[in-house]
Amino acid sequence: MIEKKLDAELRTSDFGTRGSRRLLRSGRIPAVVYGKNEPLHVTVDARTFNNNRKGYGESTLITLNVKGEKEHEVFVKTFQEDLLRNVIHHIDFYEVTRGQTVRTHVRIELEGTAAGVKEGGVLDQVIHEVEIECLPKDLPEILTLDVSALKMNESLKLSDIKLAEGVKIHGDLDETVATVKPVKVEAAPAAEEAADAAAPADAATAETK
Repeated sequence: MIEKKLDAELRTSDFGTRGSRRLLRSGRIPAVVYGKNEPLHVTVDARTFNNNRKGYGESTLITLNVKGEKEHEVFVKTFQEDLLRNVIHHIDFYEVTRGQTVRTHVRIELEGTAAGVKEGGVLDQVIHEVEIECLPKDLPEILTLDVSALKMNESLKLSDIKLAEGVKIHGDLDETVATVKPVKVEAAPAAEEAADAAAPADAATAETK
């Protein structure tokens, strides 16, 4: 489990679209904390969040230190982003309670080089994340799946992922996560052109006979 800290300030006024724009211009991102009690409106420093956002995911617990309030243990559930301007407009934090299970999505990473790839096949990862349930203290950053023994035309399922004690996958355990397929061999363009060129000549020869 990865834990990080992030400072925040209460947002008690200046709501609405115009208020959000003013906050963004001042270098703050409007956000809301929900999941336990009434939604708590806060703001966080845009530069701090942007510099660390690659590490903020649904599998990363964050201690949100709200000025004038108690600390809140949260993870980033989602955020609204302007991809063209690379600006985050709003963040949704989900608050968790120690001792109570939480359901969230965790990324799946493949480890090793599949035996089928060494034989000339191609490794295809079908599922990249999965929903899990566990206590906050047991929340894994990622789930790993060793594909080293995976041969040509074989596949690994969700049930093949080794889970730590207390972690449960929500989903069809028979669903394929990764598979190795043979490379499709296409006819060489040069060979096809040669065959096309030979066809008229063969036809002409047949006519003269």
